[in-house]
Amino acid sequence: MMSHGPNHRLHEGPALAVAAQGALERAGEQWTPMRARVFDALNQFDRPASAYDIADAVSKAEGRRVAANSVYRILDLFVGKNLVQRVESANAYIANAHPDCRHDCIFLVCDGCGQTTHLDNDRITGTVRQAAIDAGFEPVRPVIEVRGRCTACVAAG
Repeated sequence: MMSHGPNHRLHEGPALAVAAQGALERAGEQWTPMRARVFDALNQFDRPASAYDIADAVSKAEGRRVAANSVYRILDLFVGKNLVQRVESANAYIANAHPDCRHDCIFLVCDGCGQTTHLDNDRITGTVRQAAIDAGFEPVRPVIEVRGRCTACVAAG
């Protein structure tokens, strides 16, 4: 689940793959068949997926074994080009529904069901970046994750 401000152009389903392909190609990279399969597999998960989860999904779709190392390399490229975001505490990934916008993200991670909500709040992340700069540190990619329980898990007891 993702929550975004009003200025985002959010993509879903096949439109997300088209947007990701365009963003990757504008960054000077190729959208190869394997990269497309990895992106499509990741996009099928309703929660953050590990490289092993994605490798298994691609392997099943391909009818042959795809190594997790190959998937990790593709995911690293995707993270670097803003197509995918890494949920650090879960060592897992989610497709970025707005690959043409670059924001520092805040993830709300449910310890009960694993659901991850992605928030963009430039005011909060800007404050974190500025605090790092004020401390003499050059921030590259702030990662803010809040662990807790989602509404459904709280309601379930």
